[in-house]
Amino acid sequence: MNHRAAVLCAAVVVAAACAAGPAGASPSPAARAATAAEPAWKACATADRPTLQCASLKVPLDHADPGGEQITLALSRVPHTAKTYQGPLLVNPGGPGGRGLSLAGFVASALPEAVASQYDVIGFDPRGVGASTPALDCKPGHFATVRPDSVPSGEEIERANLERARSFAEACAEKHAHVLPYIDTTSTVRDMDAIRAALGAPKISYFGYSYGTYLGTVYAKLYPERVRRMVLDSIVDPTGVWYEDNLTQDLAFDERHRALMAWIAKNDKAYGLGTDPARIEARWYEMRAALAKEPAGGRVGASELEDTFLPGGYYNGYWPYLAEAFAAWAKTGETAPLVKAYENFGAVDASGDNGYSVYTSVQCRDAQWPRDWDEWRTDNWSAYAKAPFMTWNNAWYNAPCAFWPTERLGPVDITNGELPPVLLFQATNDAATPYEGGAVVHTLLRDSSLVVERGGGNHGITLSGNSCLDSYLAAYLGDGTVPRGTGSVDAECAALPDPKPLDAKVGSRTAHGTTLHGMLGFRG
Repeated sequence: MNHRAAVLCAAVVVAAACAAGPAGASPSPAARAATAAEPAWKACATADRPTLQCASLKVPLDHADPGGEQITLALSRVPHTAKTYQGPLLVNPGGPGGRGLSLAGFVASALPEAVASQYDVIGFDPRGVGASTPALDCKPGHFATVRPDSVPSGEEIERANLERARSFAEACAEKHAHVLPYIDTTSTVRDMDAIRAALGAPKISYFGYSYGTYLGTVYAKLYPERVRRMVLDSIVDPTGVWYEDNLTQDLAFDERHRALMAWIAKNDKAYGLGTDPARIEARWYEMRAALAKEPAGGRVGASELEDTFLPGGYYNGYWPYLAEAFAAWAKTGETAPLVKAYENFGAVDASGDNGYSVYTSVQCRDAQWPRDWDEWRTDNWSAYAKAPFMTWNNAWYNAPCAFWPTERLGPVDITNGELPPVLLFQATNDAATPYEGGAVVHTLLRDSSLVVERGGGNHGITLSGNSCLDSYLAAYLGDGTVPRGTGSVDAECAALPDPKPLDAKVGSRTAHGTTLHGMLGFRG
């Protein structure tokens, strides 16, 4: 996550400010047109998003050189329909590297119509991502199967994994050398403000998930006077960007994996693996060891198995599918369900190659990662001793940062006392962004309100079926109301029940959750 000094088109900003109506509201359409900067929106409707519009916006590659090389951001919009207009609501799904165009339509449809209709809901593919150009793709096929075992149990395996990480960083340097110094969080924040200016809005509202919470807080730090409302869901700890945050994740993902094992034990009637979670977990590691020697279908080795089960740490709606694949192998040795689960949850396609290229470019540029591999080795073996499930897989995913070709920046101090109330949402058992992140940001953003999903383990919890959480979200976006408590938490909601096995009736509550988590993706 990053930051870079930037100069925006002063004429546009001044014109927007002069055209503004009441404080916090956006200018009229006529006033916006007067800026001659608004994107040219065109219909790009889909069957389930009939009012969706798309546009593009040119922004400087280097915001410190606004007259220099330009890049293009892809935008989407669901326009407001209500007489009361509350301005643009920018949305971001996280990552870094997450595609944001489809999120606008989802948010507009998942919010209560009375609330969504008052906003222009704006999605965007951040610089380097998806339909924005140039789109990064450092090394297509980097995740082709079968990769070396993630656990470096010997020097040969460690060398193979190190070579993969180093070669990816070198490929990025060779293919995208002139772009990489400008792929970072603060450059994306400058882009967001360019979007605001082009829309003719003196202020924006913002709704970000996961990495999008850090993106939002950095925007708020640079432009506090331009924040109208801000919602942050599943919150990054800004004090650990990014090396420490990844080590903290390892412990949380291990706990979440054990929660899956306990759920399988609870549903022994469906899966037949026994009622002892520890024995089921041991059986899972037996499966991992077997696949390390003989990959399922020639495709799913130990590392790919971890990739397949990682999404279960993000969203328990995937548990029934993962459990069925695991049980098929454990009871009969059948591997086809594992291969199918890998294809559905773990395999990386061209979109994933792009997402990973941006993920590494932002994370490696944003922070002072260790250059000495001995430090990585020591820290990750220490974490592995406590949390074997994903520690080394996560380490290799981020290892290109040890060899990254650009100068590294430092994290932004997001401490802020200049904002209107910000609404925070955090699940107590979130693995990707552990609970401490929400607690820390609550202390750093004065007047923020923290809503906690007690006992929840999913990542991305609003607009995912929990009506208690969504009621706080709707009230805030509707009229700015935030809950106020007397302790460290302002409001609590109970977590939704865990899912049922696939042969049982699954309630409709999973529909929004599955759609959302398909957009949020993993690792961010």
